[in-house]
Amino acid sequence: MTARQANAFSILHPPLPGGEVRALASDYFVPFLDYGEDKFEEKRSKFTGRLWHVETPEQATAKIKEMRDTYWDATHHCYAYILREGNIMRYSDDGEPQGTAGMPILDVLRHENLVDVCCVVTRYFGGVLLGTGGLVRAYTQGAQVAVAAAGVQRMSLYTVALIACPYNLYEIILHLLPDYDCSVEETDYGADVTLTVTLPAGTEDRLNAALAEATAGQVYAEVMETRFMGRRIK
Repeated sequence: MTARQANAFSILHPPLPGGEVRALASDYFVPFLDYGEDKFEEKRSKFTGRLWHVETPEQATAKIKEMRDTYWDATHHCYAYILREGNIMRYSDDGEPQGTAGMPILDVLRHENLVDVCCVVTRYFGGVLLGTGGLVRAYTQGAQVAVAAAGVQRMSLYTVALIACPYNLYEIILHLLPDYDCSVEETDYGADVTLTVTLPAGTEDRLNAALAEATAGQVYAEVMETRFMGRRIK
C-alpha cells in the first residue's frame, strides 16, 4: 500500500504560482486510491470493474490496452475516461450494442463528478443474453463497484502555514485550531512549539485574528504555500 492509499488526507499537487492557483481554484473530485477493482456475476456472465487515477490520454489508453492484452480472452472491454485538463471525455461499447456499455460507465463517473479517472469493465460472456436493459444495468454496476473500491476524494485549495508558540500557549492554540478547520500535520518541540498546519485557502486572516486575540498578539500563522489537497469523502 502506498502512502497515498494509506492516508485519507493527501497532497497530490505541488505548490502553484499565485496566478495559476486562482485559475484552478475550483474544487474537483478524483479517485482516492490509484486503483480499485471488484467483480460480480450476472446470468453466468462475469464482470470485473477496474478504475484508475490517470491524468493524461496516454495514461488512460495505456490502461485500456493493458486490460485488452492481459485479458485477451474476454468478450468485451468497455470503458470510459474523463480528464480534467482539456475537459476530455471518451467511452466505448467495444462490440456491445450501442449505448449499453460505454455510456452507462461514463454516466457513473459523471454522477460522482469524477475527473482524471479511467474505468474499464471487462465481461466474459456466460451464454445468456442480457438484453439492452440488462446490459445497461450490468455495466452501470461494473462502474459503481469500481468507484466504491477506489473511493472518492475532494480536491480543494489549502494553505500550509507554520505557527510558533510558547509552551504555555500550546494548549490554547490546539483548542482554537479546529474552529477554523485547521489541522495539525507536524509538531516540532524546540525552544518553542512549532506547528505545521493546513487550513482552507482564504481563511488565513480569520485564523490570525483569532490567534492574536487568544494570545495577546504573541502568536500568528506564517503562510508557507498554497496547494491542492485531497480529503476522502467516500
